[in-house]
Amino acid sequence: MYNSRIIGLGKYLPENVVTNDDLSKMMDTNDEWIQERTGIKERRWIKKGDNDTSAIMGAKASEMAIKRAGINKEDIDFIVFATMTPDYYFPGCGVQIQDLLELKNVGAIDIRNQCSGFIYAISVADQFIKTGMYKNVLVVGAEYHSNGLDKTTRGRGVTVIFGDGAGACVLSREEDNTKGILSSHLHSEGKYADKLIVEAPSIRHWVPEIMGAGDKDLSYFPYMDGTFVFKHAVVRFSEVIMEGLMKNGLQKDDIDMLIPHQANLRIAQFIQKKFGLSDDQVFNNIMKYGNTTAASVIIALTEAWEEGKINDGDTVVLAAFGSGFTWGSVVMKW
Repeated sequence: MYNSRIIGLGKYLPENVVTNDDLSKMMDTNDEWIQERTGIKERRWIKKGDNDTSAIMGAKASEMAIKRAGINKEDIDFIVFATMTPDYYFPGCGVQIQDLLELKNVGAIDIRNQCSGFIYAISVADQFIKTGMYKNVLVVGAEYHSNGLDKTTRGRGVTVIFGDGAGACVLSREEDNTKGILSSHLHSEGKYADKLIVEAPSIRHWVPEIMGAGDKDLSYFPYMDGTFVFKHAVVRFSEVIMEGLMKNGLQKDDIDMLIPHQANLRIAQFIQKKFGLSDDQVFNNIMKYGNTTAASVIIALTEAWEEGKINDGDTVVLAAFGSGFTWGSVVMKW
């Protein structure tokens, strides 16, 4: 059985920076309130007229990843695209990437696991490579949140958290089984689906019903029970990171770099303290970008590598928790 490793990383962030002070002009909030609860200082939101979408941002990040991988576009065998904000209800963004990058008629699959989307996506890609079906798989995480947020005081608890952006990597076959992805671990608990949810539009609650209800129906805006989600996140993060370490005979001290999903800086800091990790062993960029859901882990991984914080031979752990509930981790040797 083959192993898989990342050979190219890329990211794309919209140019438009939205600070906490900018948000205070839209709703009853302020910089201190937002930073105290989330650690976020600013985020990127697509500006009207910029023509960016989840698929387009994903394509831009992919082009960077493919170039850095040192391969040709024609070498890509398959696409795995993770997003909760697709350009269309259907089809998914995977086929759009195939078209935008003018790839040969490769297969494409979409992953709808929200905050853990990239973890699930890279795990799927890893299995395709391990079994020998594909050699080079393009894995993308991208989100266009800003167009679907309630930008009033009513929605501030959710709206201040989310940002737009995309990241991508090329996962490739590796003959050396001591390098690359060592294991992945995926979980879900659907009974808590309503704790972090966008209920509509859905087939059982379609557009005409929403429009007919007027301002009384807000089911198309995100809802989050923040305290409930936080309490579960810190538990599941810890469990799934430990699961990955134990599977590979590793200890907490063996972690060279932990890339947690950028949901809330307080969650990441809690996990860092619990595992006794230094600032050099954990990478966070939520301060600059907010929560970019399926894009957050891959954007953070790309930036950590760009800044020289990840080196050959390092043990890198990726972990995420989010809506569903779903959560997971990936352990890799760089």
